[in-house]
Amino acid sequence: MAAVLASRDDEVPVLGVFDAANKKEAAIELLRLGEAVQFIANASVLGYDVRSAMIFYGAPGAPSLRARHCEQLWAKYGMLLVTSDCSS
Repeated sequence: MAAVLASRDDEVPVLGVFDAANKKEAAIELLRLGEAVQFIANASVLGYDVRSAMIFYGAPGAPSLRARHCEQLWAKYGMLLVTSDCSS
């Protein structure tokens, strides 16, 4: 959790998001880690299937975040993940 907060402004790839409306994998541009977590945590409301979604961050070989991790992080930290000031 601390690593995610520390890296929340890093640009990260998001893979494995399926756009149900277009019936194909969604092309997600690089997002800041905090924004990526927010997107994945709320994606089902927007018509995306994120069962296979992964966010890669940190050094190569570092753990990735899956949809359930994003939901947990968003529920616990919410807007702190997308703000630049961590002292709030």
